Amino acid sequence: MLRAALIGFPSVGKTTLFRLMTSTAGARNGVKRAAAHVGVARVPEPRLDRLVELFRPKHRVPATVELAEMAGHAAARSLLDIAAFREADALLHVVRSFRDERVPHTSGSVDPIRDVRTMEEELILADLGVAERRLERLGQDLKKRKSDDLKTEQAVLMECQAALEAGTPLRRMTRDPEAAKRLRGFQFLSAKPLLVVNNLDESDLPHGLERSALDFEAFLSEAGANAVAVCAKIELEISQLDEEAAEVFSADLGLMESGLNRVIRASYELLGYISFFTVGERECRAWTVSQSTVAQDAAAEIHSDIARGFIRAEVVPYNSLVEHGSIAACRERGLVRLEGKNYIVRDGDVITFRFAT
Repeated sequence: MLRAALIGFPSVGKTTLFRLMTSTAGARNGVKRAAAHVGVARVPEPRLDRLVELFRPKHRVPATVELAEMAGHAAARSLLDIAAFREADALLHVVRSFRDERVPHTSGSVDPIRDVRTMEEELILADLGVAERRLERLGQDLKKRKSDDLKTEQAVLMECQAALEAGTPLRRMTRDPEAAKRLRGFQFLSAKPLLVVNNLDESDLPHGLERSALDFEAFLSEAGANAVAVCAKIELEISQLDEEAAEVFSADLGLMESGLNRVIRASYELLGYISFFTVGERECRAWTVSQSTVAQDAAAEIHSDIARGFIRAEVVPYNSLVEHGSIAACRERGLVRLEGKNYIVRDGDVITFRFAT
């Protein structure tokens, strides 16, 4: 499951976006973990809907995204004390472009470019504090005993410290696999993939949806980040209408795709995630894995026993299955492939795993 954390300054629309993505009518959603509210968003997937039409299973199970939203107005540097944010796969920074005199901006004016840069500085300072504290401890430990392992960790952290002091987020650093492994446990915030979510004013629709990446182009290039735009307030209102009214309202505003779809699709692209499917009379289900995932690891997403007893994966592309209507018809035409545990799963694969218990 993709885990994403919504960050941003006060009064930018984080809670509204959280409610939009988790389909919650209340002011807050889900479980409160420490200083974060955590909810689950279902990943929109038209291909899963088509598979459900074909197989008519008892259950339709979409992929999900876990979202964490900070409770209150803590500074970015305090995020390191919140497990849901440290453990996130990606940070979704909600920035404010909407104008509303009834909701004053904490900095006195609406300036999304200023806000993305200020938050990036906060993330870098938070990581710098973590690196400096660990380096201080390593220095003390190395005085007591010589250790090649500690020296290697010290060297890696000193590189990080130098980058952070220069104002460079750690996601821009090129690290070898061993260094990346050593740093994983620190869960540095500026190392996490960053998606800027530009929260537009209704008057910006629909043209602002396509313009956001250009507006943030310089920052995105420097930060190694992506951007997507929503109008969270109006799209939350639309999500609470019946289907016919929602379609009419969306068309009037030029919204060809919901904000939920745009944010999740952008998050998947940012992280390099793909979807594969399992189908049958009991359930049709979408699963999320990263690109380059091999079949045995994909099987582990379903259950560790399947991965442990893996024999083969029977794979048919989604388009072939939809075209011919059943796995049996695809098998007759030689379209079902038998793949081993090192097969790299492709987006849209429909997979039946064979395994021994």
